[in-house]
Amino acid sequence: MDSSRRRVLQLLGLSALGLSVKPVLNAFAEEAEQQAQAQIKRGENALSAQQWAMVVDTRAFESEDDFAPLIEACHKIHNVPVLENKRHEIKWIWTDHFHNAFPGKAARFLSEEVEKRPFLVLCNHCENPPCVRACPTKATFKRESDGIVLMDFHRCIGCRFCMAACPFGARSFNFRDPRPFIKETNKQFPTRMKGVVEKCNFCAERLAVGQLPACVAASDGALTFGDLYDPASEVRELIRTNFTIRRKQTLGTEPSVYYIV
Repeated sequence: MDSSRRRVLQLLGLSALGLSVKPVLNAFAEEAEQQAQAQIKRGENALSAQQWAMVVDTRAFESEDDFAPLIEACHKIHNVPVLENKRHEIKWIWTDHFHNAFPGKAARFLSEEVEKRPFLVLCNHCENPPCVRACPTKATFKRESDGIVLMDFHRCIGCRFCMAACPFGARSFNFRDPRPFIKETNKQFPTRMKGVVEKCNFCAERLAVGQLPACVAASDGALTFGDLYDPASEVRELIRTNFTIRRKQTLGTEPSVYYIV
């Protein structure tokens, strides 16, 4: 067979292959377009901000029992396990006393009511997060679009450098497989595995569909969430009209959680 005839047959073969592959490629393209449109549709109601922040009105809480609905709402939707061994405890949001939450902040004669008041603590989603700089795999990162400090559980190698770098003790390490200790699994949020660090994510998955964080929704107005850099936002109004404090703000991490006392 001469080279010219071989070339013709090759071209015919490629043409036939192209005819058979084209419908498949078109199907993939159509499916990709549908998925893109679905993502756009899901994002239509998404909440956005330059820097998300939270204001906690501590005056609305008299005892630790008042925080139970908030903690339960957070832990339930994020598949946080219930472990009896406190050394292995996983916490996204919890309560602490004033002196533990705000070391060095107390006045000489602190109000007894404030001193005994429980305080809600969580990841502060700092504007200058040291945990992000400490992570060698970028498993912990700050989302530049809205300032939320997030975790990529698949990238986490369990080195716990981020835990050492966080001055707020806001991260937990899974010393055991947490899945057997989850009472009711929420299929809409990923479970973690042994050897992975986790923490509060400001309910980024809820913000993506236009919903406020679970703790805020369960707080009956005691927690307020909004854009710190929007002068017209409710969080800015609360900060402007009330005396607020932040945890360990002298460290320069710029925490995004404010407390009205």
